[in-house]
Amino acid sequence: QVQLVESGGGLVQPGGSLRLSCVASRNGFSISVMGWYRQAPGKQRELVAIMRSGGTTSYGESVRGRFTISRDNVKNTVYLQMNSLRPEDTAVYYCNVRFRGMDSWGQGTQVTVSS
Repeated sequence: QVQLVESGGGLVQPGGSLRLSCVASRNGFSISVMGWYRQAPGKQRELVAIMRSGGTTSYGESVRGRFTISRDNVKNTVYLQMNSLRPEDTAVYYCNVRFRGMDSWGQGTQVTVSS
C-alpha cells in the first residue's frame, strides 16, 4: 500500500492553468506507474494521464495537448500541469500509483473551472 497526498486543486477561470502535485510514501524509483484520473459529477472516473517508470506517457483524449504529466522519482512526486482549462475539466482529480502490481489512490483534489 502506498499513501498519497495530493495538492494544487482550486478554482480557476476558463483558459487558466493549474498544477497538481502528488507525493507518494514509497520510493519513486520503485513505482511502476504514476498518474492522474478524474471524476465529474454523474460520470465515471476517467484517465487523465499516466507516466510509466521508463518515461512513456498516456493521455486521455480530451486533455491531450493541454495537460502535461511529469514525475520526480527523487521526490516521490508526480505532477500534472493543466493549461487552457475548460469548464468541462471540472472534476475531482485523483492521484494513482501502481506499486508491486497493486493500485493505490489519493483522496482527491477538486478542480473547478468557472468564470
